[in-house]
Amino acid sequence: MTNAPLAGIKVIDQTQALAGPYCAMMLGDLGAEVIKIERPGTGDQSRQWAPPFIGDQSCYYLACNRNKRGIALNVASAEGQAILHELIADADIFMTNLPTVESLRKYRIDYETLAAKHPRLIYASISGYGRTGSRAGQPGYDLVAQAESGTMALTGEVEGAPMRFPTPMADLSCGLFTLIGILSALYAREKTGRGQFIDQSLQEGQLTWLDNYAGEYFASGENPARRGNRHPQVVPYEAVRGSDGEWFILGVGSDNVWQAFCSYVGREDLATDARFRENVQRIAHYDALMPTVRAIIAERPTHEWLDALRQVGVPVGRINTVHDALSDPHLLERGMIVQLEHPALGMIKSIATPVHLALTPLVYRRHPPRLGEHTDAVMAELGMDAGRIAELRARGVIA
Repeated sequence: MTNAPLAGIKVIDQTQALAGPYCAMMLGDLGAEVIKIERPGTGDQSRQWAPPFIGDQSCYYLACNRNKRGIALNVASAEGQAILHELIADADIFMTNLPTVESLRKYRIDYETLAAKHPRLIYASISGYGRTGSRAGQPGYDLVAQAESGTMALTGEVEGAPMRFPTPMADLSCGLFTLIGILSALYAREKTGRGQFIDQSLQEGQLTWLDNYAGEYFASGENPARRGNRHPQVVPYEAVRGSDGEWFILGVGSDNVWQAFCSYVGREDLATDARFRENVQRIAHYDALMPTVRAIIAERPTHEWLDALRQVGVPVGRINTVHDALSDPHLLERGMIVQLEHPALGMIKSIATPVHLALTPLVYRRHPPRLGEHTDAVMAELGMDAGRIAELRARGVIA
């Protein structure tokens, strides 16, 4: 582990749910020493987000908390706050998603208080709407961010209702952007010697998914329409169906690929037709083109199209089930499924962090901790003997 990118970096992770824990897990994958702080008794919210369970552990929690040591600490108590401050004293990064600045000040873990004592500390705050602005302090969840960002209005069938993306995009995006902020702050600290405040929000992370739709809106002033599987700027680029009824994705992302497709299917007339020769024309004449493309695809089964079109350089992809995706031999060869031995649950699996560093590879070394699993060890590292640890546990300060 000594050559892991973040070896020697210490993280105190006082976050729960998904965005913060996901970010902290990736920091752990990169080699950082992560200590997860949870409430005694209940722990992280995601421990209750079940079924399904593996044994007595929520699968949701297990998916985003590897590579951490976990302690149960009552930060509402004065002694709990003192212990948290002691942990932060030699940390490089402190992460929190307590919802309001008032709650942070109550526990004396607001940025101003900690930065005055620890100027090198990098402080990562995750919240629904950020720590400034008219909505600072309002509660937020992934689904709310999906709704308010404009992405839900674009998702789903053309004539259907607004649709949430099934995985928690806002949480995962916020976690990724928080990681980018932390890594940037670590690099900046090498030059300045100072840490800094990182203010991440679920709403803003989700807003970035508008991307090309935002460009469309800025150019036209019109709300982009819901298009289902159809791409707004590329044609053909959507789901099609082979003769066996199985759907797959046909991704004609450039005019050169369009020429290759037309040549392979023996329809050079489509490639030379002025209505379809270039992508701009194909978009304008979508309704004239796509019935013909669909009819061509319907002549052969999907597996034949997948093999043949890949051979001629046309991007295609089967629409996999979750089982198919997680069993993909290529992804398994690339090490994208992590297996860790859990002392109570046996072998558990999770998705790897998709960062492949040749000289300083990521490390997967710790199972997701049970609630308070490492409390005694971490307290001992702070210099407490067994008697003191037992006394704190009896009074509910730790668990």
